[in-house]
Amino acid sequence: MLIYLNGQFIKIEDARISPFDHGFLYGIGLFETFRVYDGHPFLLDDHLERLNQGLAELSIQQQYTRKEINNILQELLEKNQLTNAYIRLNVSAGLGEVGLQVEPYLQPNLIIFPKPLPPAGELIEKKAVLLKVKRNSPEGNQRLKSHHYLNNVLAKREIGNQPDVEGIFLNEQGYLAEGIVSNLFWIKENVLYTPTIQTGILNGITRQFVIQLARKNNLQVQEGFYSIEQALKADEMFVTNSIQEIVPITCFDGHSFPGEKGDYLQLLHQDYRQYCKYLWSRNSVRRE
Repeated sequence: MLIYLNGQFIKIEDARISPFDHGFLYGIGLFETFRVYDGHPFLLDDHLERLNQGLAELSIQQQYTRKEINNILQELLEKNQLTNAYIRLNVSAGLGEVGLQVEPYLQPNLIIFPKPLPPAGELIEKKAVLLKVKRNSPEGNQRLKSHHYLNNVLAKREIGNQPDVEGIFLNEQGYLAEGIVSNLFWIKENVLYTPTIQTGILNGITRQFVIQLARKNNLQVQEGFYSIEQALKADEMFVTNSIQEIVPITCFDGHSFPGEKGDYLQLLHQDYRQYCKYLWSRNSVRRE
C-alpha cells in the first residue's frame, strides 16, 4: 500500500517524520477521515473547510483546496488500485524546537493514508452503552479533530473490542454528548434531536450532513442539552460518522429501538445512498 507524504507517494514502511515534529511532541495537528465512493471523495469541501479553520486556529499557515487534494487522492487511488476507500488526511505542525512555540508553523507535514473498503450500502446495527469515562472539555472555544485523542482511547478501552457496540459519553455536567467515534441522534415523532456542540462535542461532518437531510425531509431539528432520560423516550435512535455513515441503534441502557426498521432512519439512509457518489458539500442539499 502506498501513502502520500509531502509530495511523494511512498510505501507505508518507508514513511518517516522527525521526532521534533510538534504534532508528535505536543499534539499540534489535525486530521479528517472520509470515504471515497466509486472514486468520489464524499463531502470533501466540508472536510477541508473544517480542516482549514482548525489549521488557522493552531497557527499552521497552510490552507488546502478541493483541486489540490482531489488531484492527490485520484493519483493515490490509482496507484493503489482502489475505487472505494477509507481516507485519513493528516496535517501535523512540522518541525520545531523542544518547548512551546508561539510563532506560526510554516512547513507542516501532509500525510494521506488510504485503506480499502467494500462498497457501502448495508445498514449495520449497533447497541449503545453509557460510558463511565466522561467527555472532556475542549481545550479551546470548540473541539478540533486533533491529535489529542486520549479521551476517546480511554473510552474505547472501557468497552473493549466489540464491533457491535458504541459507547456514549456524558459531558462533565451530565448531559448527553456523543459516541466514541460518532455523533448521537434520536427521533421523537417528527423531531430530530441531537446534542448541541456547546456540550463539547465534535461538530461532525456527517452530523451536519444528516441535519441537512432531516430539514430536506421536513423534519424539525432541535440541538440542545439533553439527559439520558429524554433520549430513552425516542422512537428511533442512531449514531453517525463519515466511515460508518448512519448506524441504527437497537438498544440503549435497557431500552429497545427499531434499529434499521425505523421509518425515518430508512428515509435518511436512502438519501445518503443517493448523494454519496457525487456530493462535494452538504450545502448543495435542498429542502423538498
